[in-house]
Amino acid sequence: MAARGGLFHIEPVSAWNLEPPMRAIAAALVVFAAALSAPALAQPRQDFVELNERLSPAVVNIATANRIGDEDGIPVFPPGSPLERFNDMLGDGPRVERSLGSGFIIDAAGLVVTNDHVIDEADEVEVVLQDGRVLPAQIIGRDPATDLAVLRVEAGQALPFVSFGDSDASRVGEWVVAIGNPFGLGGSLTAGVISALGRDIGGRYDDYLQTDVAINTGNSGGPLFNMAGEVIGVNTAIFSPTGASVGISFSIPSAVAQPVVDQLIEFGETRRGWLGVNVQPVTADMAEAMGLANARGAVVTRINPDGPAADSQLAIGDVVLAFAGRPVADDRALPRIVAETEPGSTVEVEVFRRGQAVTLEVTIERLEESGAPQRPVGATGPEGEGLAAAPDAALFGLTLEPLTDALRRRYRVHPDADGLVVTEIDPDSDAAGKVRVGDVVEEIAWTDVEDLDQARGLAETAGADGSPVLFSLNRQGQYVLQTLRATAS
Repeated sequence: MAARGGLFHIEPVSAWNLEPPMRAIAAALVVFAAALSAPALAQPRQDFVELNERLSPAVVNIATANRIGDEDGIPVFPPGSPLERFNDMLGDGPRVERSLGSGFIIDAAGLVVTNDHVIDEADEVEVVLQDGRVLPAQIIGRDPATDLAVLRVEAGQALPFVSFGDSDASRVGEWVVAIGNPFGLGGSLTAGVISALGRDIGGRYDDYLQTDVAINTGNSGGPLFNMAGEVIGVNTAIFSPTGASVGISFSIPSAVAQPVVDQLIEFGETRRGWLGVNVQPVTADMAEAMGLANARGAVVTRINPDGPAADSQLAIGDVVLAFAGRPVADDRALPRIVAETEPGSTVEVEVFRRGQAVTLEVTIERLEESGAPQRPVGATGPEGEGLAAAPDAALFGLTLEPLTDALRRRYRVHPDADGLVVTEIDPDSDAAGKVRVGDVVEEIAWTDVEDLDQARGLAETAGADGSPVLFSLNRQGQYVLQTLRATAS
């Protein structure tokens, strides 16, 4: 074997008269040399050039204007008046505030999706196409609950557009691309990966995709693309102590956005289903105490007396495991599933009720957005000092007393509450942070609580092996489930 021209050259071997091991080595060297001398094979692109060229024509800039006049506290003096000269100082005519955002065309006829907060309170909305054309836009519909809006423009010709993809198929670590209008600079592309799924940042229907894509002011309403060029998210928010991108961005997933957009196009508004319940999550301890195999579903803590659930067999304490054939992963999933259910339809609800699986039916009504029941965040009860209690009144770190009229007034106990009121909590117990002074223990292990001795017996029996014990609490009229463990001695 000799080296020629910087590459390996294989000298011919007469009749391949080599031992089998050497013959195999020689064959491998021949293949290696052939690979070195052959033209380089075409490599797949490692950039986003093709995606950008294909998708960016459908991404638009959104410009809005709010006219400011006398009603906004900034006077505009009429021509010929003695004070007209002050208009030069304040600016002639009505002042206009402009804001910029992003959007994307989803139909060749000119339908545009953006964020509701981009066009909120705007008197005028304009869409700026990639070729520089500026088109006045009509607001077709808005949905503040999901921060989505649909506009329409008339271009006189078919426009480039993009389509929604399936965000439910997205996985953490996948490449994604955002195209938008950061800081009003015009079409800009940034890329990154999906860093988390199902993020809740405080909204009623939150299920955000979290990415490390650079999203900044002006990107709001722009599309988040997967590598197939499908819109799997609408860029909406960032988490930042500085106001600029720090690599934590949130996008409304297409699974949430597309049904809302479809309704806005068809009706000009959303038509969400309403069940009329409040729910709380199922913790691991709660699942163990209830006999559930794992922590899933949503616990019904309140039933609105005017809601559709009040006319069904659904009960407080039920754990909703499936709704309309869709599994309920947690307390955040249920409101989204209900909202996507067609008003007027009758659906099956699978619940876990005190150790038994039960299937119910409920007829869904339409949610009136202005008076929609809000998901409870918990009310803070009075934290005043409790009355002196007997030493044996403590249970799992709770000091409990039978309800009296005086205690009802002191702790503002709901009229419907019945059981033992919590007057003190041991800060070193498992109850600290779970139970509040003023809560009323109504049930322990699904059994009504009548007095302290009975409550202690129920708790000791249910937690005899160290298992968590289920407490049903009345917190100012709100039903709350908590699991407690005995404090180690």
